Amino acid sequence: MAANPLTDPNWASDVTDTIVSTVDKVRDRTTKPLVMLARGLVFGLLTAFLASFVLVVVIIGVSRGLISALEWPFDHDSAVWISYLVLGGLLCIGGMVAMGKRDSKDAV
Repeated sequence: MAANPLTDPNWASDVTDTIVSTVDKVRDRTTKPLVMLARGLVFGLLTAFLASFVLVVVIIGVSRGLISALEWPFDHDSAVWISYLVLGGLLCIGGMVAMGKRDSKDAV
């Protein structure tokens, strides 16, 4: 004979466990991937902004250091434009190296 669910002493915990497991399955398949995607996007953007900030600060520091080093043999105005020329040349060479590596040799 079929048991009456209302007289079963474990029916409340069984129904609660079923609901909780169903909600957990739905959350694991819908919300969890979206949360992971959002976290990756936020941390990726934060890393990109911090890296660009550090790059700018390093370039400014190198420029100031180069100006200070070049003020020993030259006057201030000449040291500034020479340091700009040296730093600009180094950045152009770095850009040319990066542009040369953007295409693979197999794509020819």
